[in-house]
Amino acid sequence: MRHVALRLMPGEDLRGGIEAAFEAAGARSGFVAAAVGSLTNAALRYASLDGASEVAGPLEILSLSGTLSPDGPHLHLSVAGPNGVMRGGHLLRGSPVRTTAELVLALSDTTRFARETDPVTGWKELVFPDRP
Repeated sequence: MRHVALRLMPGEDLRGGIEAAFEAAGARSGFVAAAVGSLTNAALRYASLDGASEVAGPLEILSLSGTLSPDGPHLHLSVAGPNGVMRGGHLLRGSPVRTTAELVLALSDTTRFARETDPVTGWKELVFPDRP
């Protein structure tokens, strides 16, 4: 297991920055180990909905978790606005950093994560192709 630490600057897309860092690292799998920062607004997909919902900012990142694979990430974000109200869902592209986003990604070169469409859920779900 190794890690990569990164800081995204104002205007950079949170999901796009995570995807780019994971791709540049060339890992077979990973997960978000730590995340703090702020967003101008957030693009979230809520459970059972197909499209993005925009959460107006400014927003503080309260939590960000998820898995990373060469087939794409599965990321969940929780944010709070200036009134303290929390919102959360699947992180989509379109969530620009406001002041900073400090992230630590844990990476593996041995365990491989992949995403395949699950016949039960209809979504691309995490699979472990190297397992017997």
